[in-house]
Amino acid sequence: MYRIVKKEKLNDTVIKMVVEAKEVAKKAEPGQFIILIPDEGGERIPLTVADYDRDGGLVTIIFQVVGTTTEKLAHKNEGDYIHDFVGPLGRATHTDGLKKVAVVGGGVGCAIAYPVAKKLHDKGCEVHSIVGFRSKDLVILEDEFRAASSKYVLMSDDGSCGEKGLVTDALKKLLDEGEKYDEVITIGPLIMMKFVCRLTKEYGVKTIASMNPIMIDGTGMCGGCRLTVGGKMKFACVDGPEFDGHEIDFDEAMARGAMYKPFERKSHEETCNLFKNA
Repeated sequence: MYRIVKKEKLNDTVIKMVVEAKEVAKKAEPGQFIILIPDEGGERIPLTVADYDRDGGLVTIIFQVVGTTTEKLAHKNEGDYIHDFVGPLGRATHTDGLKKVAVVGGGVGCAIAYPVAKKLHDKGCEVHSIVGFRSKDLVILEDEFRAASSKYVLMSDDGSCGEKGLVTDALKKLLDEGEKYDEVITIGPLIMMKFVCRLTKEYGVKTIASMNPIMIDGTGMCGGCRLTVGGKMKFACVDGPEFDGHEIDFDEAMARGAMYKPFERKSHEETCNLFKNA
């Protein structure tokens, strides 16, 4: 059992939790994830490690309430326990030798992008963070990103904060102004990452994309997280979650993800009704 030591609501649908998980905290690195089960008999879901405190034995997770398990998790409070919390899983983000990187995050994907930006910053890398949200009410981790970035660009779809437009608009502007990056790292909705990678391919900039498909066991056995990368089948849980963005078949990944949407919505509605009637 893993105790929740802190809970914070970042916006209407995104929650930050700090969990006591000493063994995970010892080895966790940016880019890796955990798999948790909120209660006995519950389903497994993967969540990226948003931060960690090795000395305190704490791991931070940030999640958006979109389905049954995240709804159940959101109803837990400080002092409550998570039944299972396994990790770290996946491969850590490669940060060695990078001198200048653009980190491009979108929506709740910024929770995954932030620890990457922080690790690069701590290693002396020049970090340009470009983050995008639909509106001001959905912005998360702004102060944290500013502290970890040499340049911070905030974009919003409706212009209610930062600059109006897409993250690709901001990235293109920087590239056209002559910024040279060793690498671009993008984390967020699949459609956003697809167009970030399409843009950087035109400019010949190496790009890494963090993938978060349906995942069950996190060890490569279930096959639910399979992707096509460079014409070959890969598993996000053991081969990733980060891959060369110019080799990912994003259209296939989006089609596979969309298959589960009706089931997720139905299950989430049933769970919400249970809480309402409790």
